[in-house]
Amino acid sequence: MMYEIFAQTDQGRVRKNNEDALAFDPKTGLCLLADGMGGYNAGEVASSMAVAFLRQELTAWLSQPGSRASVRELRRTMETCVNQVNHSIFSAAWSNPDYAGMGTTLVAGVFLEARLVLGHIGDSRCYRLRGGVLHQITKDHSLLQEQVDAGLMTAEQALTSPHRNLITRALGVEDAVSVEINEHRVEPGDLYLMCSDGLSDMVLDPVIAAILNASGTLQQKAAALIRVANDGGGRDNISVLLVQAAEDETRRGLLSRMLGK
Repeated sequence: MMYEIFAQTDQGRVRKNNEDALAFDPKTGLCLLADGMGGYNAGEVASSMAVAFLRQELTAWLSQPGSRASVRELRRTMETCVNQVNHSIFSAAWSNPDYAGMGTTLVAGVFLEARLVLGHIGDSRCYRLRGGVLHQITKDHSLLQEQVDAGLMTAEQALTSPHRNLITRALGVEDAVSVEINEHRVEPGDLYLMCSDGLSDMVLDPVIAAILNASGTLQQKAAALIRVANDGGGRDNISVLLVQAAEDETRRGLLSRMLGK
């Protein structure tokens, strides 16, 4: 499988700084997105710490010479790295009054051949567009999602709830955190979207789907998503990371030659 990746972030129209952080590494298929929270500039510190540490550690692990990472090993390594950076952010928040209460959401994905190993904490999301149909493949760690799961409100009612930003899990706010990790099969033609709630709170899923289904490059689609979020008010920082999966033509050509086709 071959992957094309593009990421873009925007301050939005209300916030004075950007507390989102993004990173990706095409060679290893690593993609990271974090949305910080906390006092003055503290959210920016937390998200930057998370993305910088995870990029360094996971890229180094995935790039080890002669290694062929298994999904089980990757899950274990991802959990270890998340626990380490959680401790670092938590310790920094306790030792510096300016950083008190800081934390961050996280979406961390590794595209490993035809599999996606996806970890997340909080309400930043990952969507998959397959066959023209958009599906959210992460479930928010939020009070609102818990109420929907408990049958206390419908998904439609949740769209207009005033408590949309109350998350129940975040990186760095407690001395321990649980990262939810799931494995997904990737098919040629799949398009994956990681985003902060600056997009998902401002733009309805059908609109996101229409933009992703439209013709154009990943850069054009990312710009369109951010533009629509800003047109709707841009009340938060907006970050999008797009990953397009395609069949490896080199491998398919080799297989065809081996089969005499």
